[in-house]
Amino acid sequence: MKKINTFCIIDDDDIYQFTTSLLLKKSDLVNKVIVFSNGLKAINFLKDEMGNIENIPDVLFLDINMPVMDGWEFLEEYLLIRPMMPKTVVIYMVSSSVDEKDVLKAKSISALSGYLVKPISSQNIMEVILGILN
Repeated sequence: MKKINTFCIIDDDDIYQFTTSLLLKKSDLVNKVIVFSNGLKAINFLKDEMGNIENIPDVLFLDINMPVMDGWEFLEEYLLIRPMMPKTVVIYMVSSSVDEKDVLKAKSISALSGYLVKPISSQNIMEVILGILN
């Protein structure tokens, strides 16, 4: 069975981090889960690990509202380093925001594969993973 090697969660909500990580690990569809509490930590990790393809996430769930560097700022930085990335990262914006401006902005960014509204059910997460694997 195909698996996602590395799944990354960028979100400052400890409970969301914990429950999503646990679900992903128990699914047996993901080998490794890495978690960051803000976009700055995540973008620095990507820059530092750019030469190590195994550590670059295959899939990334990105929150919008976070301290230090929010999801939009992360995407701006990511788009600058994207051409140098050793592989394509599938990125989903995951937010509790139902503001149409956020949804439309997300749809306008080609690096995003989708916009998911929290709370996300385990079924929705599994559908996303299975969609990526197929």
